[in-house]
Amino acid sequence: VLQNLSQTPVLRELLKEAKMPGTTVKIESPELCMFSCFCFKQEPQLIKLDQPGPLTLAMHQFVTEMQETKKGVVTPKELFAQVCKKAIRFKGYQQQDSHELLRYLLDGMRAEE
Repeated sequence: VLQNLSQTPVLRELLKEAKMPGTTVKIESPELCMFSCFCFKQEPQLIKLDQPGPLTLAMHQFVTEMQETKKGVVTPKELFAQVCKKAIRFKGYQQQDSHELLRYLLDGMRAEE
């Protein structure tokens, strides 16, 4: 899940922008085509970002480290610690479903907005 998120261009760009509080970001929606003759595009959304929270900062740090080719092995220790603060079920290193991690991670970052 974390490797896939780190390779998501829109998320990487938003996390870079999130480091600078007070920034307004524009999110463009892709063109949606229902049929070959019926396509539409939604208006872009403008979002003003506040000071990022600890989970968002940890995610930014992790994604940045994943993009550094010289880094070698990357361990998401700080990110995992922040996820555990938001979702106690991840403490103790029991096996969890990856979709649960994804949900708690994204919900946790959204709650910090």
